[in-house]
Amino acid sequence: MACTLLLEFRTKPEFTDGMAGMFKDLFPDTRSFDGCISIYASQNQEDKHSFALVEVWESREKYEAYLEWRTERGDLENLSSMLESDPSFRFFDMIGA
Repeated sequence: MACTLLLEFRTKPEFTDGMAGMFKDLFPDTRSFDGCISIYASQNQEDKHSFALVEVWESREKYEAYLEWRTERGDLENLSSMLESDPSFRFFDMIGA
């Protein structure tokens, strides 16, 4: 069953302006990873340091394999150093409505 992930985070001010460029560098690999259906990033209109990623995966297990790959590469450690606090991960099941 397809799984939607809502990932929300706040960047440290000095990293906000470079976040879109980082997404452009990372998303091609994400989109080609086994199980990724779609991913896009949004920036909060009232708080430019706040971002949301909306991802759709074939399953949560495929997303977790992707996350493990990103962790092994050091990408998550790099991203974490740019954030004010831990990101929020919320997983949703599509209900077909």
